[in-house]
Amino acid sequence: MIHKTSTIDKNAKISKSAKIGPYTVIGPNVEIDDEVEIHSQVNIVGNTKIGKGTKIFPFASIGTEPQDRKYKGEKNSLVIGKNNIIREYVTINPGTESGGTITKIGDNCLFMISSHIAHDCKIGSNVVIANNVPLGGHVIIEDSVVIGGNSAVQQKTRIGRLAMIGGMTGVLKDVIPFGLSFGNRNYLKGLNLIGLRRNKYENKMIMELVDAYKEIFSSENLHENLSKINGQYKNNKLVQEVTTFISKHKKRPICSPLKG
Repeated sequence: MIHKTSTIDKNAKISKSAKIGPYTVIGPNVEIDDEVEIHSQVNIVGNTKIGKGTKIFPFASIGTEPQDRKYKGEKNSLVIGKNNIIREYVTINPGTESGGTITKIGDNCLFMISSHIAHDCKIGSNVVIANNVPLGGHVIIEDSVVIGGNSAVQQKTRIGRLAMIGGMTGVLKDVIPFGLSFGNRNYLKGLNLIGLRRNKYENKMIMELVDAYKEIFSSENLHENLSKINGQYKNNKLVQEVTTFISKHKKRPICSPLKG
């Protein structure tokens, strides 16, 4: 059902089962899948694909040009997966040439009011981003991450799977999978043990992860510490996920516990 006051370009591809509310504007290169529900006064433009069952609330702006001075009008895209909830005043920008020209979002995410997803971000599935959280360009957020309200994530930062970021945190350094991060300039407060248990990981695996965490962050030389535990936890996939995350981009700063 399409409201008569909406403005939809004749070249847009809209599923017959989609619902589009009053005064919404949809551009020529937009594709909207089955059972998508778009409320009133939403703006969707650019080479944007909206996955099945996604809901977009009033005053969201999706697919407008990247906020990047290097952007010169090159072809780019935005891909949003299935069953996402995009609340009021959320803004999501497509990619740029330096980031592969694509911004991509997985399935079953919740973007609360006034959150911003910048150019070239890659966001996994089951992610929750609370109110007033901006992500800088090229940010990578893995599956099942939660970011508390009024936090800000610096460009090119990585946040590992099942990590939790406390409210009003300035995220300047990469956060390991399963990490808890807080602070005006983020530090690591420990592991997201509640999240791990809710995801039904065995207690033995979690306790080994706790031991490995203590060894990895026993000093500031993380890569030397990783070499010391090499092979010790080879059968623990949680530990392996953390060590791989740290080793993958050796030049990136890793969020660590406070000393003292």
